[in-house]
Parts: sequence; structure tokens; C-alpha cells
Amino acid sequence: MALIKSISGIRGTIGGAAGDNLTPQDIVESTAGFGTMLLKKYKSPTVVIGRDARISGELVNKMVCSTLQMMGINVVDLGLSTTPTVEVAVVKEKAHAGIILTASHNPKQWNALKLLNKKGEFISAKDGQTILNYISNGEIQYASIDKLGTYRQDNTYIDKHIADVLAMSLVNVENIKTKAFKVVVDCINSTGALAIPPLLEQLGCEVILLNEEMTGDFAHNPEPLPDNLRALSQAVTTSRAHLGIAVDPDVDRLAFVCEDGEMFGEEYTLVAVADYILKHKGGDTVSNLSSTRALRDVTEKHGGTYHASAVGEVNVVTKMKEVGAVIGGEGNGGIIYPDAHYGRDAIVGIALFLSHLADFGKPVSFLRSTYPKYTISKNKIQLTPDIDIDFLLAKLKDKYKSYELNTIDGLKIEIDKDWIHLRRSNTEPIIRVYSESNSKVVADNLSRKIQQDVHEILSTGSA
Repeated sequence: MALIKSISGIRGTIGGAAGDNLTPQDIVESTAGFGTMLLKKYKSPTVVIGRDARISGELVNKMVCSTLQMMGINVVDLGLSTTPTVEVAVVKEKAHAGIILTASHNPKQWNALKLLNKKGEFISAKDGQTILNYISNGEIQYASIDKLGTYRQDNTYIDKHIADVLAMSLVNVENIKTKAFKVVVDCINSTGALAIPPLLEQLGCEVILLNEEMTGDFAHNPEPLPDNLRALSQAVTTSRAHLGIAVDPDVDRLAFVCEDGEMFGEEYTLVAVADYILKHKGGDTVSNLSSTRALRDVTEKHGGTYHASAVGEVNVVTKMKEVGAVIGGEGNGGIIYPDAHYGRDAIVGIALFLSHLADFGKPVSFLRSTYPKYTISKNKIQLTPDIDIDFLLAKLKDKYKSYELNTIDGLKIEIDKDWIHLRRSNTEPIIRVYSESNSKVVADNLSRKIQQDVHEILSTGSA
């Protein structure tokens, strides 16, 4: 059981003891801390709320909405929705903030409050700390009976979001329609079932759905990784579809399966979409330190400059704004396209990818073969209270001081075109250990070597 407070929100497992898990006390306290910050900024704030289809979602929704109303804050409740849809709705509603109730790729026992500012973007680390301070300092107050907040439901925003995506200049609706793509979609028992089928149908696709029942009892581990997409892969080949699509429960991550059942690779979702964008408009790109080098290669091929950020959507967005990037995101299948909005959006990603594929005119597997062939080995080390991460990273930094090092987020070690990145997860009690090479064997060996170093440091205090 766990409770994590980070730039990715307040996230934890349902049940257990308050302060150690996401219990009713923690939900109300976190919501009230956010509400306190809003009330200090705005006279009569409005907050947009939306949730994925998790089993705990309706209960958490009631607590969050009621807490805000009891503070005198107005609520617009989208009900079952997607993370990017809530981000879009905050701006359209001219609201002051948003809260998305989702633990993203985490299993069904998890839930979370993802907090948005008035731009529909994730709040800063500074604002996050301000909220925690309000909670710890006991500064939370509730409204009198005559000043309670209002409540309104609105289930129209997925349709509005799709309409906006289809109207984007680089989404070639008519060209996609001429291809009549047959697509298998794994909705992972959540709100992808609300958003992805109508998008594809309006693009003239034939759609086959897997796990479309929005029960929140996920049919498999909901993270869109190859080991979790075997049923989708099989369905693509048996139905002779042109491609498969997988999203996570809140529809901000996106992965594709090729027509032959092979994985396109979630790391290459951003690479392919960036390639399409850069063909039509020059510019720079951004991804986080744990994302594939292939984006840099594709960017430089088009004459642009690649920039790296710390992990976390808010960090990617900050860097994108700083350098004026035309496309960016994360290697976990997160597409951030500023012409739409500054948030990871699988709905936007699908429309742009299909536009790219329709222009390309060849199978998905052939498109994948045109990109640099890197392999990322993704591993993790379980965190325990006795592990001093700062000490650990300092020891590794000293051991590998002869290599190019980046310390803006954990430690990244560059070895020619290969790299290793260690960092504390924003979403789980683990240290993530990612390594990349153009050889799977080398990538796996790099990861094994660094994990051995970690074990030695933890066991003896030296590498």
C-alpha cells in the first residue's frame, strides 16, 4: 500500500491507514488543500472534475466534489472522461482549475488526484508544495451555509474535444477516410471506450473493440507495454486489421500495434508523430531524459534542434514553451501538440498518426522500419525507507565521472549513443532504471551492470 505526493498529483492505493494510503481523509485533505490555494487566488473559483472508470472513481468523485462545494467552490463535473478532455474543458469553461481522478497506468487498486491550473495544465512543483503547506499548517476553512459552491454536470466535452481534433489543420480527415483503415482498439475497461471509437468512426475507420466494458476491473495490467498487449496483437492479425491501438485508462498514453502483430513501440509513438509534424512545419522538439534518442535523430534530420527535460509532463511542457517546440512529449506514448493544447493527448496522437499513415501509403510495419532502431530496457528497483537515493546517485556519479552526465532529474549517463538513466518515480515507490542502445543485448547488459552497482552500494556503501 502507498501514498505518493509529487508533480504527478496525489496518488495512492485505496484502503488501509490514513497518511499511508489514499483514504477518505487523504482525499478530502488533498482536495481542501487545493481548494485553499484557489480561494486565496480567486474570489469565486470554478473547478472542472473528470474521472476514468476505476472501481473507486465514483466514490472519490463524490468526496472531491462535495469537499470543493463545502469550501464555496463551484464544480463542473464531466463524469466519465479522459485526462486530455478535462484539460481542454478547463479552458473552454474559463474555469480556474481542474482535477482529474485517475491513477493513469497504475493497477485498479490505485487512484489519484491530478491537479490542473486555469490553463488546463498540471500545476507547478511550487504550487504543489504550497498545497502541502496549507494542509500541514491547518489553514483550511470551509464556507458557511449561504456560501456553498454550485454543482453542474456536463457530459458533452468528449464530443467537443473530438471536434476540435478533427478541425486541426494537420489532421487530414478526407485522406484518412479514403484509406478505410480497419483498427482494433484495446479500451482497457475505461474511458477510451467513450473517446476512441467515435473519433475513429468519424475518420471512416472500421473499429473492433477489446475490453470496452467500462468496469474499471482492468482485463490486464493497464500500462500499454508489449507484455500487456498480447491479446491486442493477436486480434490485429486474426482480424487482418491495418493496426491496433492501445491507450491507458485515462487516455493520455498511446501505443500502436503493426498489421503483423508486432509492436510499433510506445517510444516510437512520439517519434512517428513528430516526423509527420516536422515534415509540414519546421521547428524544435522536446522529450524527457528517459525517452528514446530516435526523436533527436528525426528532429535533426528535419533541421530542428532536440531538447531534453526532466521527467514529468509539467517539466516537458515548461521546456517546450521555453524553446518554442512544435511537438513534444514523453517516450511512454505521450503526445503533446501545442496547436491542440499543452497536455499529453492520445486522441490528438491517433488523429495525427493516421494522417501520417494515410500520407505514407504503406503498412504500419514499413513505417516503423524507416526510423532508427534503438531498444530501451525498462527496469525498476523497489524503494524501501532505508534507501538514501541522494547517497546512491552521488556514488554512481563518482563511479562514472569520466562519462557525460546529466543530473537535472536523477542521473543520466551518456556512453556515445547509449545511455542509462536512474531516477525516483513520480508515480510509484520505485527507482526507475532505463537504458538504451541500438542493440537489445547491450541495453539489457547496461541495465544489469547499473543494477549490480546499486546492489553493491546498498550492501557495502561503495561501488
